Amino acid sequence: MPRNDTPTSPARDTPGGRRLRPPTRIALVLQGGGALGSYQAGVYEALARHGLEPDRVAGVSIGGINAALIAGNPPERRVERLRTFWERASSGLMPPPRMPTLMLGDGVRTTLNQLSAAMVAIFGVPGFFQPRLLGPPLAAPGSPAALSFYDTAPLRETLLSLVDFDRINDGKVRLSVGAVNILTGNNVVFDSSRTTIRPEHIMASGALPPGFPPVNIEGEPYWDGGLVSNTPLEFVLDEEGVNDLVIFQVDLFNARGPMPRNLMEADERETDIRYSSRTRLNTDAHLRLHAAKAAVRRLIRALPPELSDSEDVRLLRDMAQENAVTVVQLIYRKRPYEGGSKDYEFSRQTMMEHWACGVADVERYMARHGSRPALPPDGGVMVIDPGHED
Repeated sequence: MPRNDTPTSPARDTPGGRRLRPPTRIALVLQGGGALGSYQAGVYEALARHGLEPDRVAGVSIGGINAALIAGNPPERRVERLRTFWERASSGLMPPPRMPTLMLGDGVRTTLNQLSAAMVAIFGVPGFFQPRLLGPPLAAPGSPAALSFYDTAPLRETLLSLVDFDRINDGKVRLSVGAVNILTGNNVVFDSSRTTIRPEHIMASGALPPGFPPVNIEGEPYWDGGLVSNTPLEFVLDEEGVNDLVIFQVDLFNARGPMPRNLMEADERETDIRYSSRTRLNTDAHLRLHAAKAAVRRLIRALPPELSDSEDVRLLRDMAQENAVTVVQLIYRKRPYEGGSKDYEFSRQTMMEHWACGVADVERYMARHGSRPALPPDGGVMVIDPGHED
């Protein structure tokens, strides 16, 4: 079966003058964010319910794990596999009682969440990571144990049991995950159209120090891709220039937020800003590029006939052609009782709430925009932020 990145003929005019365009593709872009990642699973479940299955999935960190679970399973099994992973990850000790937050009150719920996060720090997360018996100071210098507090070997076994890597590498759904080369400091994209994806590539994307150890791939050490860019939107925008695209970008940290009132809120706000990295930067850059290409097309149309067929103009005309892209930004909005531990608070109740929020946000978007998002009519990028609309 051909890969999804197989070149497609560009838009062209038929003898009757009708403009033909390649079919629209759907991409799912998943930010990193630890325990918040079950929100992305809820988003996928709702999108699939409306028939919006992705042709391409890109992720970083927990987004890379969710992306592998989606790309590495047939459509009818994806929600089941996502649910298995998140139920396993949220099956640790001392989950908060399954009671409505209104009954508990925000103050009590905050305390319960903090206790749950503390238990994760002490005991780890089933099927994901476990604490090392000996701490880094007692380990041999340079060893994985000297560079991390947790062992992520359980994640490898989980990926092997829940993800069909042969399916990923067959190209049925193109998968891209981001990591950082520790030696160069450069962002690296492991893409199934160029690389044979293995569990190590997914683990490298989520190897956040100092909690998790580096992952070595072909002699090179890698850390979590979120250290350079936690939003893999550019993985898709930088490469796809032919097919029209609808991108569902699922972010777990909100760049917008209130002024902090104390040091704990300041720390949380700093984390939100840092890990919501480059979302707006990337879309703004492509909007500027679209404006420049549109200006070139207008100038070419205004040229007199004797100049419009020169070699330079033909080159500019080809370079000014572009696909149409709609980016739908679905951003998790945290609850009042969630604090700075929200990305490692893996309790079952919180996981289910995040998942339900993902479903609800997609349904709200569908009620307003329908299941077939509009594309900008003359190429370029259009951004829809349903949460900001609210």
